[in-house]
Amino acid sequence: MERKVRTWMINMGDPKTLRRIPEKGKRVILRNPLSHSLLKSHTLPVSSPPGTDEDAIINVLAYRSTAQRQEIRTAYKTTIGRDLMDDLKSELSGNFEQVILGMMTPTVLYDVQELRKAMKGAGTDEGCLIEILASRTPEEIRHINQTYQLQYGHSLEDDIRSDTSFMFQRVLVSLSAGGRDESNYLDDALVRQDAQDLYEAGEKKWGTDEVKFLTVLCSRNRNHLLHVFDEYKRIAQKDIEQSIKSETSGSFEDALLAIVKCMRNKSAYFAERLYKSMKGLGTDDDTLIRVMVSRAEIDMLDIRANFKRLYGKSLYSFIKAFRKLFLFLYNL
Repeated sequence: MERKVRTWMINMGDPKTLRRIPEKGKRVILRNPLSHSLLKSHTLPVSSPPGTDEDAIINVLAYRSTAQRQEIRTAYKTTIGRDLMDDLKSELSGNFEQVILGMMTPTVLYDVQELRKAMKGAGTDEGCLIEILASRTPEEIRHINQTYQLQYGHSLEDDIRSDTSFMFQRVLVSLSAGGRDESNYLDDALVRQDAQDLYEAGEKKWGTDEVKFLTVLCSRNRNHLLHVFDEYKRIAQKDIEQSIKSETSGSFEDALLAIVKCMRNKSAYFAERLYKSMKGLGTDDDTLIRVMVSRAEIDMLDIRANFKRLYGKSLYSFIKAFRKLFLFLYNL
């Protein structure tokens, strides 16, 4: 016989409707009158020593927007007197914990925490730094900088400078400034000049003027760069990605390629990140989780479509061990 579980009603709009304070091992029903159709009659385990009911947590938290999850967190603290994040951390572990906590974290703060984690400790996760800084808009980058300073008491740029070096450091510092032109302004003469400068900085000379690549790719607006890429192909008889691969190397090469890919098709870039995270024998769990969580409410449908177009299989078919956990994100 299924074990009976006592429940209490939490009205997120009126905490006074709390019937009793949950004890250890009990569950809470969350109901939000402001979005009743989304939050009605779901149970959330507060703490269950024999084993946490992961399905219940998914049912309550998964099918909500980030803003709605913040409402749930506030209601939880108001009615129970404990922080939901602390309870989740104490009850969950591994990748499930990583996903749920990521979902519960506001978007900008999630990026900030991922950037900090990428530079904290002995090693550096260059792929994470590139992924976030190359793909976010200038406005998003500015919010990241502000939140990073508030969260850690020093700037993102300071940490980048202390953890990276040479041209890779310079491209990350440039991206983290958030100074890219956000307009759609197009100057045909400047397009031709930039394309010619890039050609002369790489393919046409012995050695590579890496600063020229950095300057053009990190400062020009997307519309301008797309025309530069076309003009470059006309001049060099090859795509700019091919030249970057032959003229640069290491993390600097990866950063420049990421910029170009994000300018061309950001959703395809993330589809590629997901594919590579699952390709082969092992899974890059950190990348898989970060992309799925951070893009869930932004462009997941486009990522799914590009994944199918690029790899001939659905994203869902690739997500194996995480299938139950990511199903809600996949369907957003």
